[in-house]
Amino acid sequence: MPSHRMGRTTEDIRRELTAIFRELKDPRVTSTLLSIVRVEVTSDLSYCTVYVSDMEGLPRAKRAVEGLKSASGFIRRELGERLYLRHVPALLFKATDSIEYSAHISKMLNDLEEKDDHHAE
Repeated sequence: MPSHRMGRTTEDIRRELTAIFRELKDPRVTSTLLSIVRVEVTSDLSYCTVYVSDMEGLPRAKRAVEGLKSASGFIRRELGERLYLRHVPALLFKATDSIEYSAHISKMLNDLEEKDDHHAE
């Protein structure tokens, strides 16, 4: 499969997963600010690794991943109905703390700017 088609398929999967996540009723998933950070699909479309992050940290993201794993059959079926793929990949969910990490970096940069402003005065 050419790389541009693989990239398009990956983005389609990401878009549809975002919509499907909103429809889930599991409180482990709905009671959190969950975000899909990255989607990686193997070249033969047999596996799809979905990296998710939560604004409230890694423990909440891990709890949401448990909910996503229990709903993976439903999510995979919905994905198959929405996308016209010959083979719907098996979904693997992994928690990451990248949103929390980037918020921390942003806060540190803002603190540095404030210190520079105080020194300039």
